[in-house]
Amino acid sequence: MRGFVFLSVFLVAVYSQKLFIGDQVLRIKAENAEQISILQSLETQEHLQLDFWLHPANPELPVDIRVPFSNVQAVKVLLESNNIQYSVLIDDVQAVLDEEQQELEVNQGRERITKSFNFAAYHKLETIYEWMDTLVAQYPNLVSKVNIGSTYEGRPMYVLKFSTGGNNRPAIWIDTGIHSREWVTQATGVWTANKIATEYGSDSSITTLLNSMDVFLLILANPDGYAFTHSNDRMWRKTRSKTSGSCIGVDPNRNWDAGFSGPGASNYPCSDSYHGPFAESEVEVKNIVNFIKQHGQIKSFISVHSYSQLLMVPYGYTCNKPADYQELENVGKSAASALKSLYGTSYQVGNICDIIYPASGGSIDWSYNYGIKYSFAFELRDTGRYGFILPANQIIPTAQETWLALMHIMQYVQAHPY
Repeated sequence: MRGFVFLSVFLVAVYSQKLFIGDQVLRIKAENAEQISILQSLETQEHLQLDFWLHPANPELPVDIRVPFSNVQAVKVLLESNNIQYSVLIDDVQAVLDEEQQELEVNQGRERITKSFNFAAYHKLETIYEWMDTLVAQYPNLVSKVNIGSTYEGRPMYVLKFSTGGNNRPAIWIDTGIHSREWVTQATGVWTANKIATEYGSDSSITTLLNSMDVFLLILANPDGYAFTHSNDRMWRKTRSKTSGSCIGVDPNRNWDAGFSGPGASNYPCSDSYHGPFAESEVEVKNIVNFIKQHGQIKSFISVHSYSQLLMVPYGYTCNKPADYQELENVGKSAASALKSLYGTSYQVGNICDIIYPASGGSIDWSYNYGIKYSFAFELRDTGRYGFILPANQIIPTAQETWLALMHIMQYVQAHPY
């Protein structure tokens, strides 16, 4: 234990990282509406500093909470006194993060020696941007890098454009990493970009798709937040804008103009689900909105998150189903079946409000309402064992299976223009 504490102190000194020593992730199983109400009341108790990884919505779904060490016993006593069942998913969050950090360092050293990029590892923002330049240089006739604007802290937002030529062709939009701590999504975005670039011309499905459509891939939809997860706080979710008082950041997937400030979004500026002062207040969101509107030919909008293994369609801000729900659900189920065919990973399919929880101000609700019928959101691996700290050895399997679902959706969109 003494050695572990020393290592954690050493890591925080080197990386200025927030520590999570003794923090636990609890999985809670509510049995009825009354217990759900108790859990929802916990969300309002700011002094407990609880980090809800999965929010309380209905008794059919688990609730995952990262509880600071100082409040672990108090939360457990509250749960036990109300006969609410729970188990410990992660016994010590910092121990898992220390292993992750050591692996990052080892990989960085290896890459410096080999001068190669490891797709089975997590990378810092600067490394990903450098890799993008390498990809563009290797495939200049297929891949280009489009700057769609700057972030709050002045970082560029780069979209990779995959195109075989032509002006203003119908296109598919994919973004990853809108919530910065969901590292497997950015890593999946990198793998996906490499897959498209390296296999165009040899993979018939990729070749056929790109011969008639473009693909836009935004790997880092929240660059400031992602950089902060590496430099200061691995569990950071939001943007880095100054909001109110000492509170920083807005949840960029509660900031879109779709049921803004409705259910599943917080009015409290320090909350991880804070919706912001007004719709599209976050420049990162505004940059994407402006690009989509200016392009005018986006036929599918796909946003990739983690975790829970879900493939979702609108809506989140209301439980009313969209006009195209049946078609979207059918496409989603077929895509989930394709995904499962590789490693047996099961995904639930349905509208956001029903299969996870109400969430207003979300990107695919906005894109659908804007007229992009084929709007989907993924929640990648896993179902909670590691949550947002998915081991790097699951990056490639996750990306490989997700690709099968993405390709199914893209081929369907290509075959069903509207």
